[in-house]
Amino acid sequence: MSPTATTPDTRRLTSYAHGGGCACKIPPGELEDAVRGLVGQAGDDVLVGLDSGDDAAVVRLRDDLAVISTADFFTPVVDDAYDWGRIAAANALSDVYAMGGTPVVAINLVGWPRGVLPMELMTEVLRGGVAVAGEVGCPVIGGHTIDDPEPKYGMAVTGVIDPKDLLRNDSAAAGMPLTLTKPLGLGLLNNRHKQTGEVFPEAIETMTRLNRAASAAAVTAGLRAATDVTGFGLLGHLHKMLRASGVGAVIDRSAVPVLDAARVALRDGFIPGGSRRNLDWVRPHLTAASDVTEDDLIVLADAQTSGGLLVVGELPGYPVIGYTVPGTGIEVR
Repeated sequence: MSPTATTPDTRRLTSYAHGGGCACKIPPGELEDAVRGLVGQAGDDVLVGLDSGDDAAVVRLRDDLAVISTADFFTPVVDDAYDWGRIAAANALSDVYAMGGTPVVAINLVGWPRGVLPMELMTEVLRGGVAVAGEVGCPVIGGHTIDDPEPKYGMAVTGVIDPKDLLRNDSAAAGMPLTLTKPLGLGLLNNRHKQTGEVFPEAIETMTRLNRAASAAAVTAGLRAATDVTGFGLLGHLHKMLRASGVGAVIDRSAVPVLDAARVALRDGFIPGGSRRNLDWVRPHLTAASDVTEDDLIVLADAQTSGGLLVVGELPGYPVIGYTVPGTGIEVR
């Protein structure tokens, strides 16, 4: 479907925020510097803490049961309040799926400019979040709200998992295929939407699609390593996984799925600042073939919102985009 412009009387939520979605994340290098002194606090039952920069915390309750805890929120990524709620909820639930778990309860996290935007609009955001969580039977019970100059929405989510099924970002082994379960280009399209008001249904469908099936398939296949691809882009999240696991990777850029409209947005210059920062951060660990262009690398570093899973191993029905190798760093071919 071709993009359509919003009507003049549509209240443009994205105009109330300096950025949008996961592209608003604090740059990865700055974030790591800020939390570096906080690692190493894990007790014996903390299976996943801050040390590897994984998607969620995991604490063992008993030998066959662990709890997964995560929180995620961001400024409006689309202008439609209900869709923003759906996207933010899918993104928050994704951290649990990235660990191989099942979400069991969520609470809302809301910042709202109450004197600027009507409360009825906030209700639509919350309604979207409940709708997506309801798809997987995860109750949304209460939450916390503050009066905030910029609208923000997300969820804190609690999940469960048998520790033997845990997917981690520090468990990648060399000689394994890399699978990506959603196409890239969401940051480019979200930035174009913010700048022009054009609506991209394929981006909304991608962002609201849950990673539940891919997560379950990875656990069933006995795989051990995964992460979700969000604000740090494919290259950023892959770099974190490789660094934590002590391996390297080769990426076949022609095998990486990209939304068609995102290639047009790239050509027209709608590159988010977060995508450029991602590439700057990972570039020292990157080598590229002579025919790999800067545009190719921008797409691979594009800041995603509610992106797919990057799984070490092959999942039927999803594209293999490369493979892990001994050594360090990322080679793009």
